[in-house]
Amino acid sequence: MVAETFDFIVVGGGSAGCVLAHRLSEDGRHSVLLLEAGPRSRSLWRRIPVGYFKTVFDPRLGWGYTTAPEPGLNDRALPWPRGRLLGGTGTINGMVYIRGQHADFDHWKALGNTGWGFADVLHYFRKSERQTGSAAKEAAYHGRSGPMAVSDYPDRHPLCEAFLAAAAEAGLARTPDFNGASQLGAGYYQITAENGLRADPYAAFLKPALRRPNLTVRCAAAVLRVEVAEGRATGVVYRSGTTEARVAARREIVLAAGTINSPQILHLSGIGPPDHLGAMGLPVVAPLPGVGRNLQDHLQVQLVHDCTRPVSLNDDLNSLWRKGRMAARYLLRRTGPLAGGPAPAGAFAPANEGSGRPDLQIHFMPLSMARPGVVDSRSGFTFNVCQLRPMSRGSVMIRSPDPGDAPEIRANYLSDAEDARALVAGLTLIRRIAAAAAFDPYRGVERRPGPGTTRDRALLDYVRETASSLYHPVGTCRMGVDREAVVDPALRVRGLNGLRVADASIMPTLVSGNTNAATIMIAERAADLMLGRA
Repeated sequence: MVAETFDFIVVGGGSAGCVLAHRLSEDGRHSVLLLEAGPRSRSLWRRIPVGYFKTVFDPRLGWGYTTAPEPGLNDRALPWPRGRLLGGTGTINGMVYIRGQHADFDHWKALGNTGWGFADVLHYFRKSERQTGSAAKEAAYHGRSGPMAVSDYPDRHPLCEAFLAAAAEAGLARTPDFNGASQLGAGYYQITAENGLRADPYAAFLKPALRRPNLTVRCAAAVLRVEVAEGRATGVVYRSGTTEARVAARREIVLAAGTINSPQILHLSGIGPPDHLGAMGLPVVAPLPGVGRNLQDHLQVQLVHDCTRPVSLNDDLNSLWRKGRMAARYLLRRTGPLAGGPAPAGAFAPANEGSGRPDLQIHFMPLSMARPGVVDSRSGFTFNVCQLRPMSRGSVMIRSPDPGDAPEIRANYLSDAEDARALVAGLTLIRRIAAAAAFDPYRGVERRPGPGTTRDRALLDYVRETASSLYHPVGTCRMGVDREAVVDPALRVRGLNGLRVADASIMPTLVSGNTNAATIMIAERAADLMLGRA
């Protein structure tokens, strides 16, 4: 049977895949197939920003991944929610729009990745962005006509105002733009939303392209492997229900399946570390030892206080009348907490005083939670802090040749002593902010880690017992010019023709902040590379 043939095949319908499908089909000259393993969700909670709390752990919308037991976290296995639906993780994330620091991308370039310095990638950040926020945002750094709406947080909560004032007391001046000339300081986060609705990758990039006759989108189509003949990727085999099908590519195949699934597909295709592929009983098509290695993630730890005044979101959500008032505010004016993500405000700070470059990120939430998705019955507020550029490295490796078996995820959190030191410094910093005079009207009992936990050793024990992922895994198909690199600076899989990877897995090092904006930038640049326009 002759396989269906397309010019380009995009594997994965998440943030990167939606961008690629949009851009590759834009001029109408090329036929494009997008394959997504999950469904096309029509859930209302997917569009309402506050729906994050309902969707992020919804088993119907995710892969249900967890890490292997982590030695650095007292052998705890952490949940890693990854979206399994059209729009991917960008459809269930916290919507925070952060690009990273200029130095992040200049470092990529210094590693030999020509074309990936900040001056190079700024064009692609601006290309995707439709900035609808404050006029204080510097025009040189922002786009006004891209597909993805980026807006100011639609609420000014009194606890967030207290946080910003307290951060200033601690030496972190207020900044109007984390994505401008400098990331340092405290402020409100911008989010990917417009008119009170989530501007996810599906809504922003893919939905407007669905009527194009040259674009075909297939959901519930799980890619099993890439087929390679004579050193060239020629097609993919996917499963839909109980049926397997093969599709061929005239020009190129691009994996945009994410940090976990892109290396898994490469492994199943015989592309990866020869020793591991052999142990799995798979033939070696292309010996690339770096596939699945170099895994990095942001690890976060919390400081939680009771609130002495009934102003937190706990008080709103635990009162039927106040919940109704919030709902009315959203429905009538599309503002308030329901129109925003989980973390309205935050800051970027150095772990050591006198160090200029921020290596800590804070997310401040005017509520406290008993566990993910469950709000405390008492009034409270929460600081989350993470180390921005961890040194620890992990891996994603298949457990068997069965595509239905989830790969083994080992983040190896805190395996580098510097990571542990930075998180203890981060806890010390957010405690200093919480102790500032601006919080005097609101500060109640410190619930976690608790006032008796003061010594560095005790704080590190608290980190090991309670720290969680910020859900920013990257790096498993690393871009570079050395032997361990999986893709070259043009995102071509080394040693093969017709195959690229374009998602967060290609990041050589983790960007300093939330990863969705940088993933979209990577896909924007990848599309230009594939079309010969970069």
